[in-house]
Amino acid sequence: MENKKLVIIPTYNEKENIRAIIEKIFSLNEGFEILIIDDGSPDGTAGIVKELQGKYPDSLHLLERSGKLGLGTAYITGFKYAIEHKYDYIFEMDADFSHNPNDLTELYNTCCKGADVAIGSRYITGVNVVNWPMSRVIMSYYASKYVRLVTGMKVRDATAGFKCYKFNVLNTIDLDRIKMKGYGFQIEMKYTAWKLGFKIVETPIIFIDRKLGSSKMNSGIFGEAAWGVFKLRFRKIKPLRTS
Repeated sequence: MENKKLVIIPTYNEKENIRAIIEKIFSLNEGFEILIIDDGSPDGTAGIVKELQGKYPDSLHLLERSGKLGLGTAYITGFKYAIEHKYDYIFEMDADFSHNPNDLTELYNTCCKGADVAIGSRYITGVNVVNWPMSRVIMSYYASKYVRLVTGMKVRDATAGFKCYKFNVLNTIDLDRIKMKGYGFQIEMKYTAWKLGFKIVETPIIFIDRKLGSSKMNSGIFGEAAWGVFKLRFRKIKPLRTS
């Protein structure tokens, strides 16, 4: 039986990108399904997804939320959906093509070769970032160094949001205890998986900043991550399930 693979994409005002990213993923012929989690986009993003569901009724799924509730809570909602529907491999990616859909196959293959969590890493082979201002590159790069220093976790790209999880990872993590909502969420999930003994493997990608739409980044996101990482050192992490 073929493995079930779900790509989770949170959206807010992504009408310029959503149709193209969905069509591109389905063109890969890898059997990916897609779950869009839209936070009440006023630009009509969800409407475009509903239109495309007519073309992909069994493979394109949509969950609509009432407003901007945070990146982390969107992914937690998606993870719970994936667990309930027993997907074997669960992916995270952005809607804006900063993550190349072609790299989904490499993340999947990395997990098939033994990784429990595969990370599309910007920093495992240098700095592979295109069209970011230097200030943002420096902030992101040194944020990962800070995470390694504070936590001891040897992940080069701690804030990466392009990942593949095996089902057992998400089924073991107590998702209700994941507290950070912004990009700190990405660090907290990696750290939790690492502390629970799961194998994390980074595979190189080239990250290209969005061409259409506007970035959701702000200084509060990094503030939450900085304090949240420090607190992680003192948290006891236990598995929700052992199987």
